[in-house]
Amino acid sequence: MDISEIRKLIRLVQQSDVTEIEVTEGDNTVRISRQGVAAPAMVAQPTVIATAPIAPASNLGAAETAPVEEDTENVVTSPMVGTFYAASSPDDDPFVSAGTSVKKGDVLCIVEAMKLMNEIEAEYDGTVEKVLVKNAEPLEYGQPLFVITPA
Repeated sequence: MDISEIRKLIRLVQQSDVTEIEVTEGDNTVRISRQGVAAPAMVAQPTVIATAPIAPASNLGAAETAPVEEDTENVVTSPMVGTFYAASSPDDDPFVSAGTSVKKGDVLCIVEAMKLMNEIEAEYDGTVEKVLVKNAEPLEYGQPLFVITPA
C-alpha cells in the first residue's frame, strides 16, 4: 500500500461519519481512527435537553429525559456506519432474536463496513428484548441495534 492510497483513506475518514478504518493488504495493515468524534454527539444532546424547559411543563421534559438515559444503558448501538446482517449468511438462522439469552462475547450480528464483516458481540450476559433493525438495513454510527436486559 503506497502513501497515496493511505492519504485517500484519511480523506475518506475525514469526509464521512466513519470513526475508524483498518485495511489489510498482504502482510501490511493500516488503521486510521478519528479522535474526538464522540464529543459532537454529546454536544447535540444538551441542545435538545436545553429546549425542553421552553415547553410549558418543564417537569414533563425532565421526566422524559430520565427514561431515555435508563434505556440507553441496555441498548447496543452500531459502532460504525455500515449494513446490518442478522446472520452469517442468508440461509442461516439469525444470531439472536427477541427472547434469546446471550452471554458476554456472543455474536449478536454482523456490520459490514467497506467490505469488511465486523462481528458485534454482547458486552454482558442478558436477554435480548428487542431487535431494532431489519436484516440488510443500512446503519448509521450510534444507531440502536438491540435492547438487552442484563442477567
